Amino acid sequence: MTVKRTMTLNLTDAEMRALEELSIRKDISKTAVLRQALRLYQAIDARVEKGEKLLFENEATNEKAELMFL
Repeated sequence: MTVKRTMTLNLTDAEMRALEELSIRKDISKTAVLRQALRLYQAIDARVEKGEKLLFENEATNEKAELMFL
C-alpha cells in the first residue's frame, strides 16, 4: 500500500489560474493535474539526462521547435 503525504504549495494567482484551467479542461482534480505534471517532468528529465532532445513538430507546416531544459 502506498502511503500518501501532505504538502503545502504556495502558488501565484497566475499559477493557480493555470492549474484551475487545466483541471477544468481535463476534467480532473488539481491534485491529479500536479501528479501528471510531476510524472511528465520526471520522464522528460530522464530522457534529457541521457542526452536526448525534446522537439515539437507542426505536422501541417513541418515546423520544428526544440524545448530546452536547464
